[in-house]
Amino acid sequence: MSSYRNVGLFVTLAAVWGTAFMAIKAGLDPFGPAPVLFAAVRYDIAGVIMLGYAFFAVDHWVPSGRDEWLLVGVGGTLMIAAYHAFLFVGEQHTTSAAAAIVVSLSPVLTTGFARAFLPGERLSTLGLLGLFLGLVGVFVLSNPRLSTLTEPKVLGEFLVFLAALSFALGTVLTKVIDAPLPIETMEAWSMVLGAGLMHVASLAIGENAGAVEITPTAILALAYLSIAASAIGFLIYFDLLARLGPIEINLVSYVAPVFAALSGWVFLGEVITVTSVVGFVIIFMGFWLLKREELGRELSRLRRMFHS
Repeated sequence: MSSYRNVGLFVTLAAVWGTAFMAIKAGLDPFGPAPVLFAAVRYDIAGVIMLGYAFFAVDHWVPSGRDEWLLVGVGGTLMIAAYHAFLFVGEQHTTSAAAAIVVSLSPVLTTGFARAFLPGERLSTLGLLGLFLGLVGVFVLSNPRLSTLTEPKVLGEFLVFLAALSFALGTVLTKVIDAPLPIETMEAWSMVLGAGLMHVASLAIGENAGAVEITPTAILALAYLSIAASAIGFLIYFDLLARLGPIEINLVSYVAPVFAALSGWVFLGEVITVTSVVGFVIIFMGFWLLKREELGRELSRLRRMFHS
C-alpha cells in the first residue's frame, strides 16, 4: 500500500509542478507589465502559508545564528528570487513545455556544481559527457542561429536557463553550509526573503505595477501557483524526500515537462514541437549518464520491493 501511495504522490507532484508552467504563462497575460511582481506576489502568499506550516510542524521554526540565516539567504536569493525572476520573465517569450524542459536541466547542473564546490566529488568521463549532453539538449531546444540570437524565443529560453542555473547553484550551496535547520523552516523563510527581494527587483527595473490587470485569470493563476504549486507541492516534496530520497525525487523534473506540455496544449493552444521532444530526450540522457549508478541501485530496490 505504501508503494502505491508513493507513486500516487510522485505523479501528483509532477502534475502540480508541471502544470505550474502553464499557470505562469496564463498569469503573465494580465501581469505582463510586471512579471517579477507576479512572482513576488506568488511568494508573498506562499511564504505566509509555509511560515504557518513551519510554526505548527517543527519546534525550530525561526532561524538562529549566522549559519542558519546564511542558509536562508542562499535559498531566498538563488532558489526563490533569482530562479523565479528569470523564469517568469523568460516564460513571456517561450512555451510552457520549453520552459519546463530547460528547468529539467537543473539536476544535471546541480551535479556539475556539486563537483566544483563539494570536496571529494569528481566527474568521470561519462559524467562529463552527461553534463555536456544536458547543455546540448538546451541548445537543440532553443535551436539558435546567428541571425536569430536576439529573437525573443532564444532570449526567453536563455533566461529560463539562468533560472535553472540559479536553482542548481543554490541547491549545492545549501548543502555546503553546515546548519541544522529543518527544511520546512528553511523553505518558509527563503520564500519570505525571496518575495521581498523580488519586490525590490521589480521596483529597481521599473515595472509598471499600475498597468497590471486584476482579472479572474490573474487571481486563479496566483491561487494555483501559491497554494497548489508552492505550499501543497512543497509539502508533498518534503514527504517524498523522506520516503524516497533525493535520487528518485530528481526524476520529478523529467515527468513535469509532460504535464507542462499537455496543459499548455489544452489550455493555451501551445504546439509541442519535435525539437522540444529531442531536446528533452538529450537532457534526460545526460542525467542518466550522470546518475547511472544511483539510478541502477534505485531500480534494483524498486524491483525487489514490488516482487517481495
